[in-house]
Amino acid sequence: MSDIQIHSAFDSGNIEVLSIDGASARLAIRRDHQSDFAQWFHFRVSGAAGRELTLTITGLNGSAYPMGWPGYDACVSEDRALWTRTPSTWSEQDDGGSLTIRYTPTDDLAWFAYFAPYSMERHHDLVADAAQCDGVTLRTLGTTLDGQPIDCLEMGEGPVSVWLYARQHPGESMAEWWMEGALDLLTDSSNSTGRELRKRATLHIVPNCNPDGSARGHLRTNAVGTNLNREWAQPTPEKSPEVLAIRGAMDETGVDFAMDVHGDEAIPAVFLAGFEGIPSLTAEQKAGYDRFGELLDRRTPDFQRKLGYPVAPAGKGNLAMSTNQVAERFGAVAMTLEMPFKDHAPAADARQGWSPERSMQLGRDCLATLLEWLEERDAA
Repeated sequence: MSDIQIHSAFDSGNIEVLSIDGASARLAIRRDHQSDFAQWFHFRVSGAAGRELTLTITGLNGSAYPMGWPGYDACVSEDRALWTRTPSTWSEQDDGGSLTIRYTPTDDLAWFAYFAPYSMERHHDLVADAAQCDGVTLRTLGTTLDGQPIDCLEMGEGPVSVWLYARQHPGESMAEWWMEGALDLLTDSSNSTGRELRKRATLHIVPNCNPDGSARGHLRTNAVGTNLNREWAQPTPEKSPEVLAIRGAMDETGVDFAMDVHGDEAIPAVFLAGFEGIPSLTAEQKAGYDRFGELLDRRTPDFQRKLGYPVAPAGKGNLAMSTNQVAERFGAVAMTLEMPFKDHAPAADARQGWSPERSMQLGRDCLATLLEWLEERDAA
């Protein structure tokens, strides 16, 4: 029987084919351009109908987050609409650390990815659809090194300045699925939560901070290997024009509330990370952050407050990271929202794990929480 074929020369594609033997293949992940980061993969397999595929991705002890592979099952789709999980086995000892993916496609084609991809084509559809809605303005904040626009959707007339931004790390595609859910709520004229938020706040929404890395199939960096979430103290046109443009726009509007949306490779849960280590931390800021977490925890089982990152000691917060910089620079209540590449273990889903659908729903839940948070703040 003929060998399967494997390709990744498309939007957000990433894989290197080392060898193919029938329905088995040895593969490796291409590193981000001018960077050592490697974790994101996205490829298609053809000639596979009814054949049990054995796809082994090698060299993963040298990936960006080796601790992310144990307990991880790859994402697979045959129609590029529904993404499910397929059994995947991690071995630290074999092939420099290997993940072996097994799947039997019904039809000739199957796509595999680290998480359900969010294409640049879908991004442009998202932006175009939202920009046509009443009361929504599209603002191009700047241009990336590859010449792509940095899109910002603005809406609302309230006094509170809210910034929501995602995909500083392009491989964290769940973040733009979150954005799609959030924008669906905000632009739906029949949605009472969206209407009330637009009355109370002016919202600035950047669905994709890193379109170059997204199109190139990067995990964590832009076109020249820059980790944007380490550039917020001193962004430059040469290395981080994306951050320079977004931070500059924030300087124009001020920021009262900010959420930076991400994904985490290792922790099997949704959680928040804050700004406790900034030099000018106030009790009011910290109370606002804590209260948002309490309200979100109460609203949805797809969030928890037990697992997360260590809290930075007082005065030791890294101001090159956006949440710390925004909280320090503007006195804002800022936060990083992390979603899993694996699953939210407190409410696990064996078929899909963490998914685009759950990411979108969490976007809606976060905005409903924001409204409740604003109502409490105004009533105080």
